[in-house]
Amino acid sequence: MNGPGPVGRAVAMLRSGRPVRIDGDRDLTVAAVETTTQELLDVRDPNHRARLMISGNRAAALKLANEREAADPEAPVVVDRAPWLDAATALEIADPGRDLDRAPVGPFHPVVPDCIEASRAALMLARSAGLLPALWILEAAPSDAVVSLDEITGFRPAVNVIARAKLPLDGLPPTQIVAFRASDDGQEHVALVVGTFAGKPPLVRLHSECLTGDVFGSLKCDCGPQLKEALRIIGAAGGGVLLYLRQEGRGIGLANKVRAYSLQDRGLDTVDANRRLGFSDDERDYGHAAAMLRALGIDRVRLLTNNPGKVAGLESAGIEVVERVAHQMPANPHNADYLATKRKKSGHLLL
Repeated sequence: MNGPGPVGRAVAMLRSGRPVRIDGDRDLTVAAVETTTQELLDVRDPNHRARLMISGNRAAALKLANEREAADPEAPVVVDRAPWLDAATALEIADPGRDLDRAPVGPFHPVVPDCIEASRAALMLARSAGLLPALWILEAAPSDAVVSLDEITGFRPAVNVIARAKLPLDGLPPTQIVAFRASDDGQEHVALVVGTFAGKPPLVRLHSECLTGDVFGSLKCDCGPQLKEALRIIGAAGGGVLLYLRQEGRGIGLANKVRAYSLQDRGLDTVDANRRLGFSDDERDYGHAAAMLRALGIDRVRLLTNNPGKVAGLESAGIEVVERVAHQMPANPHNADYLATKRKKSGHLLL
């Protein structure tokens, strides 16, 4: 079995606090703010020439976006390193959970980075690693992984089938569980293949992992009830497929999702919390889901969802959605605002 490719290795290095070099028209060496210690920074940047790069969304939250000519929320913004800008202060700048607990930091002198495309790609790697989109730009520093700009921008998700077994589930037709491993980042996803659906496009649910809702029964979202009801609907239809995808927190990762929750405790809605963290409204990509379906011999589906983004995402990855089947859970006092935000700001087709 092949190991992770250059993109996967770069993601792993960022998670472990080690520098990565992106080869393009102009090479760029970066290290993640969240995992880079002061000791490592001192070794890799002894002359204190490193610069801090954050996402446009985070810059906007820090009131820096109006100082740029282009207000692209996804564009990278660079802050020159001042004597006071150490690893701890950089993390305070990157983590919005600390915004209300500290005095203002600065002054900042934000600039557009010299190599825009490589900088965008670097922030993409940080997001893929489940880290805050904030990076040190290191000058003339050795790197522990090298990935080309073309490898990042031309990346196409792929999966390998690892194992398959019977999985009896209460009240459902005979079911199999199929374990997949992504060949790029090593994440493991599973498919539940329920009953039979020969001769017609199967009913399919793409369910993003939600530890708090699926396992702990959190009332802040509708994920747990959606998961159970989706399996019931698929079983009642005689068969179909549920993909359980490792896309916690709409693709921002578990730790960042908890950070978003803490911001929601302070009055932000789910979309604004993601943006303040430096992410977009929804960071999910459905390339792995499409690859899983193709591995199961499926290229046409009836999709159980209220999210037009899932329909568009699957179709852009080459899976035809012949029908969208509504899938709405009743609101409760704890998630009513969350569902309203999904309808108003994220375009979910909720009544």
